[in-house]
Amino acid sequence: MARRDTGTDDPRVRVRPGKGSRPRTKQRPAHSDAHHGTVTRIDRGHYRIRLENAALTEDGSGDITAMKARELGRGKVVVGDRVAVVGDVSGRKDTLARMVRVEERRTLLRRSAEDGDAAGTEKPVVANADLLVIVTSVTNPEPRPRMIDRYLVAAYDAGMEPLLVLTKSDLADAAPLLSLYEPLGVRSVVTRLDESSRAEASRAGGDGVEAVREVIGGRTSVFVGHSGVGKSTLINALVPGADRVTGHVNEVTGRGRHTSTNLQTLELPGGGWVIDTPGVRSFGVAHVSSADVLRGFPDLAEVAEDCPRGCTHEAGVIDCALDAWCGAAGPDDDGRGLRRARVDSFRRLLAPSLEAEDPVPAAHRRQGER
Repeated sequence: MARRDTGTDDPRVRVRPGKGSRPRTKQRPAHSDAHHGTVTRIDRGHYRIRLENAALTEDGSGDITAMKARELGRGKVVVGDRVAVVGDVSGRKDTLARMVRVEERRTLLRRSAEDGDAAGTEKPVVANADLLVIVTSVTNPEPRPRMIDRYLVAAYDAGMEPLLVLTKSDLADAAPLLSLYEPLGVRSVVTRLDESSRAEASRAGGDGVEAVREVIGGRTSVFVGHSGVGKSTLINALVPGADRVTGHVNEVTGRGRHTSTNLQTLELPGGGWVIDTPGVRSFGVAHVSSADVLRGFPDLAEVAEDCPRGCTHEAGVIDCALDAWCGAAGPDDDGRGLRRARVDSFRRLLAPSLEAEDPVPAAHRRQGER
């Protein structure tokens, strides 16, 4: 080893060799022996994972807890991610496996932040889900079509199929709300569940529950909806033993109280998963472009191929092919009306910019303060 230059020629000065360091490498272990599973819950840096081979765990449930390996970096892992884990996968108390890889996602539900410095930034919510179940009440609280529109936009962006579930139809007529989404071809189910009648909701086959169960069976579904619409009540009826906390609607403000505080994955009897999300009062979709929304409408996407480059497909845009398509004769006598209704509904989804919830009237605020 060459003597280090110390600035002196005195041979009596002995130079201690440097410790050095092991050179870094970009090569990472392949972890070919890793086991695969799905993230079902995240709690303060701990990841609850259901292994594909349940026999690996001592109790046969397949449920383990893991920490994220440092080599994964700061990338966001979300509920629904399919991951690879190594280490202790016994699932015993106080044991932790190590998550070493996140597999490619089939779908990704995202939302945009709307407040503060992070406004407009994307936030992943759930990965690899098939259905976005949009739960809304016909009344008490009143339905908010603009909020439903935002959920639909998020579903089309994520590559998920939307399902509209209307609750409390025994209190008001569901037809006016359904008519807004019939031109879009959105599948819908009407139920009579009210959060105040949990015993009735738990009755097998009652009031539309079985119709919902048939659609979501064997699939991974994400339930969304603003507070008070009966989402937790519906999940309790679908998943025996779920025991999701139910709330009530404030008579003064007409708003529901938040009961779900984090994402929870629940296994359906007979196969499939339900992912319950916290009730929200807004759902940002600023990250979604018109092309992303158009992917959910194959017939309109085919027509839009004749649009000028950069066409936003919004109302009033010059030379948009969707307008010419609306004016052409349809396959039946009412073709023009059906086409126009579908295009108008599609364009409504392109601008979900209104407030998610109207401000509470001052008179109501004063009444609530007394």
